[in-house]
Amino acid sequence: MSDYLIGDVQGCFDSLQTLLKKIKFSSDKDRLFFLGDVVNRGKQSLATLRFIKDLKSNALMVLGNHDFHLLACTLGRKNPNKKDTFTDIINAHDANLLLDFLKNQPLAIKHKGVLMIHAGVPPSWDIDRTLKQSRQVQKHLQSVNVSQFLNKMYGNKPNIWSKDLTELEQCKYTINALMRLRFCKSNDQLEFSHKMNYTHPPKGFKAWFMHKNRLLKNTDIFFGHWSSLSGVNQTHIYSMDHGCIWHGHLSAIRLKDKRIFSVSC
Repeated sequence: MSDYLIGDVQGCFDSLQTLLKKIKFSSDKDRLFFLGDVVNRGKQSLATLRFIKDLKSNALMVLGNHDFHLLACTLGRKNPNKKDTFTDIINAHDANLLLDFLKNQPLAIKHKGVLMIHAGVPPSWDIDRTLKQSRQVQKHLQSVNVSQFLNKMYGNKPNIWSKDLTELEQCKYTINALMRLRFCKSNDQLEFSHKMNYTHPPKGFKAWFMHKNRLLKNTDIFFGHWSSLSGVNQTHIYSMDHGCIWHGHLSAIRLKDKRIFSVSC
């Protein structure tokens, strides 16, 4: 059995199928881990989400910001924007089953000693804290009050972590960190206005994985979200969003030997 970790698909179903042929994926012996943003911006979000759901135990995923946005637009009161391309999911006969599948996915996965998230991890968080905060958000996504919860989870504040935050404030910070983070300060202050390469951070900030004091510096972390990171070379850091939606590549990394497989999009 081989485990493959796949970057942002974003509804590019045909590219995903081409990639799976390249790695000779077998649902009898292999397992796929999707690093978030499986839907939106591409033209085949419905086919992509159905495929992942139907793989059952052979596919696991973490939620990305686009996946969360779909939930907020369907189960909450968030309005889709002009760039959203998931109306096929909203109008599907099995929409409720697909959304139920999506809202039961975690924000972080620990597997064979590695950590998988969509965007980033605050410097002061270890694996236990990261998984605990993921479970806290999951609890609310699976509750009968999911609509009210989703409606309160948008916005950039609070942007500094503290155990003194209320539970909902902690959830909001967690969602922003694990699904949207690029730059932060060593005190866990998040910054969201800059999306450029990590070599050009806003003043006073660094890319989340560049902080020398971060607790997970010796843990292999696999993530997506930041397509302009192409070519990043940092120990224990594996950036897997290779810009498929921007006519770049869709990539998978085989966990046992860290070999990367890519197809053009």
